[in-house]
Amino acid sequence: MYTATFRFYGSLNDFLPTGRKQTAFEWSFLHRMSVKDTIESFGVPHPEVGLLLVNSQSVGFSYVVEDGDYVSVYPATFATVDVASLSRVLPRPLPRFRFVLDCHLGKLAGYLRMLGFDTLYRNDYADPELAQIAAGENRILLTRDRGLLMRTSVEYGYFVRHTQPRQQLREVVQRFGLDQHLTPFQRCMNCNGLLQSVDKETVFDQLPPLVQESQQTFFRCSNCGKIYWEGTHFRRMQAFVGTFLGT
Repeated sequence: MYTATFRFYGSLNDFLPTGRKQTAFEWSFLHRMSVKDTIESFGVPHPEVGLLLVNSQSVGFSYVVEDGDYVSVYPATFATVDVASLSRVLPRPLPRFRFVLDCHLGKLAGYLRMLGFDTLYRNDYADPELAQIAAGENRILLTRDRGLLMRTSVEYGYFVRHTQPRQQLREVVQRFGLDQHLTPFQRCMNCNGLLQSVDKETVFDQLPPLVQESQQTFFRCSNCGKIYWEGTHFRRMQAFVGTFLGT
C-alpha cells in the first residue's frame, strides 16, 4: 500500500467534497497511476489545472505518483502564483478566444455571440463530437459536465459553475479576461454567422409593418439570413453589453 498527500488550491476546491476542501489530505493506493488520472479520480478535470508541484517540483500530467509524494494542485488562474512561468501542464496560449458549448449552455452561447465571440453550439452535439471539435479547432470547451472535460483530447476547457445564463456570462468573461476582447453585435445570436450591413430597400419586404415605418438601420446574417435592426430589444442589449464595457 502506497500513500501520497494532496492539496488543492483556489477554485479547484469547487470539485472536492467538504472534507478535502482547503486542506491537505492523504490518499492511499495499491497501483501507481499518473497524476492526471489521480486528480481526476477526485473529481477535478485536468483542463482546470494550471500547475502541478510534486515535492515542490513542477511536473506534467504524465508523472506517476510515488509513495510519500506531496502533490500541490493549482488552478489555471491563481492570484498569488505566476502559474504560466512554472507550469508543465498549461497548453500554449490560444491566438484568439473561440468556444464550443455543450447542450446545457444554449443561452450562454447566444450571449457570447452577442459579445462578438465565435461560439459553436448545437443542442444535439454528442460528447465525443464536442471533444473532437474542441481539439481539432483549438476551441475552449465550456460545459456543465465534468466527465466531458476529463477526456484526454480536451486541452482547453472550463466547467461553468453558475446555472443562471447572465451569471454564467459574467463568470466566463472574468475567467478568460474577455472584457478586453469584446466586439459586440457582429455575430448572429441564432447561428454564429457574421452580420453584414444591408440597405433597407434590400430587406423591406421581409420586415414587419411597424419596423418598415420606424427603423432605418439593418443587418443580415451572412449565414442564416436573419435580419436585425436597432429596436427596443437592441437598446436593452446595448445596456447589458455596457455593463461589460464599463459604459
